[in-house]
Amino acid sequence: MDALDKKILNRTQRGIPVSEQPFADIANELDCTEEQVINKLQHMLDDGLLSRFGPMYDAASLGGAFTLSAMQVPEERFDEVTEIVNAFSQVAHNYKRQHRLNMWFVVACESQDEIQAVLQNIEQQSSLRVYDFPKEEEFYVGLYLPV
Repeated sequence: MDALDKKILNRTQRGIPVSEQPFADIANELDCTEEQVINKLQHMLDDGLLSRFGPMYDAASLGGAFTLSAMQVPEERFDEVTEIVNAFSQVAHNYKRQHRLNMWFVVACESQDEIQAVLQNIEQQSSLRVYDFPKEEEFYVGLYLPV
C-alpha cells in the first residue's frame, strides 16, 4: 500500500459523501483525481486487500430482519460448509472463530420467515445444526481502524 491507498482507506472508513460524485468529493479532499480514487479502490478489491466495498444497510430499519448465526463445523469440512453458507445472498458476512462454534455469520432478509427458511436450507445442505442468535438489544460501535 502506498500513501494514497492509506489516505483513501482512512477517509472511506468514515463514510462516503452523499452527492452526485462522491469519489470526486473524496478526491478533492485528498488532493488526487476521481479516477485515482476509483482505480485504487478497485485494485484493493482485486488484490484481496478489501473483501467488500459497499453500503451497510440496517435491514430492520428498512422493514427487514437480520440475525447472527453460528455453526460447529468440523475442520475438515470448513471450506465446504463455507461455500454452502456463502452461496446464500442473504448472508452478509461470515467469520471463522477459535471456539466450539467456529463459524459465525449474519443473515439479512426481508422477513423473519425468510431468515428461518435460509437457516433451515443451510442446515439441510450442510447436515449441520445452525444456532440462531437474534438481536435482543442494539449497540452502535463506530469502528475505525486507521492504516
